[in-house]
Amino acid sequence: MNKTYRYISISHKTAHTKDREKYHLSEEEKEQLSHVLISSFKDITGLFILATCNRTEIYFESTSTKAGVIIDFLIAFKSKENTSKEKALFLSSDDTQLSIKHLLEVSSGLESLVFGDAEIISQIKKAHQFSMAHKLQGSLLERALQAVFKTHKRISNETDFRDGTTSVAYKSLKVIRQSFDKDFVKSAKILFVGAGDIVKQLFKYNSKFNYSNIYISNRSEEKAIILAQSNNCKTFPWAHVISNKFEDFDVIISAASNCPNLIKNVPEVDNKVLLVDLAVPCNIHKSLAQKNHVIFHDLDSISVELEETKEHRLAATDQVNLIISEEIEAYNEWLEGAPLRALLAEFKIVVKNKVKSQIEVDTTNTNVKIVTNQVMKKVMMNNEFSLDSIDLDELISSEISLLNV
Repeated sequence: MNKTYRYISISHKTAHTKDREKYHLSEEEKEQLSHVLISSFKDITGLFILATCNRTEIYFESTSTKAGVIIDFLIAFKSKENTSKEKALFLSSDDTQLSIKHLLEVSSGLESLVFGDAEIISQIKKAHQFSMAHKLQGSLLERALQAVFKTHKRISNETDFRDGTTSVAYKSLKVIRQSFDKDFVKSAKILFVGAGDIVKQLFKYNSKFNYSNIYISNRSEEKAIILAQSNNCKTFPWAHVISNKFEDFDVIISAASNCPNLIKNVPEVDNKVLLVDLAVPCNIHKSLAQKNHVIFHDLDSISVELEETKEHRLAATDQVNLIISEEIEAYNEWLEGAPLRALLAEFKIVVKNKVKSQIEVDTTNTNVKIVTNQVMKKVMMNNEFSLDSIDLDELISSEISLLNV
């Protein structure tokens, strides 16, 4: 049977943050889920898991296992009640072309909560590395990801879609400037919680804001120290974060992985305190948003900023969609050529074996390869892949004789 490329997805398009975080996958869970999926469904030959703040998606290639089955499996894996309400949180497809289209739209930023978000491509590269490390690429998957990276490059080179910054990290830093007096913000005491990609982006984009009074805290003190030293800031004890001893911080931006409701309390002060929760599951308890002295933002609310950039990118959407269509067409052409590639691979094995049987025993493997490739080149030029239509032995003998010329 032919393999089909399929996907399932839960994202901001289908679910609120509270529902999305139920299906977020940690690195450990991705390891476990990959192993169990491959063990349980023997026809799955390629697997790609994308888990970000705003989406959890599983792309896979199989002969018979359908997307609906994987939705049921993920719900059970996360120990949720398998109801029609839970299933309604997911999008899916069992059509290769629709699955490729969805992946290209996601990777381009068209489906991002922050429209056009360029950070998604680094998350896809990370997920690709995971698939390669676990030997889960699969031919359809690997070709799809080649299309992703080519599309990303074309969008950057051929359109204005990447102009402007719509990073969640960038916008969080901008919210600081919007929330405080111009003079006060220069000395505002800021805490970054976590040491993952988002916090690294916060430091990266701070070059545009120049906030100077920054602290960082993380479960791994070593990681916190490394980031502090490379970004000229101070560390803050993780034990203080656990006990919610936040002293006199004016801003707390939290993006620690797998720390639900880490922050439940902040000091009662006269000044405003800005809390920005960029984590899934959420780090900051929602009840803090009700406090009079707190300004609260989460991933959903932070994404309403920078509408001007969004409009600019919307203007380039038609060009992006055209590029995606062209890459889907190229993928389909590759897919249609799969039977011919399989035939050529089988034929090449026959040729190689015949070459080995005719060539001198003491001849190097390099010569076997040279003769095999030359024979295959002539066969392909004449479009003759049948042993009945050509004298393969004679053709091989002719090429072997040329080795000594």
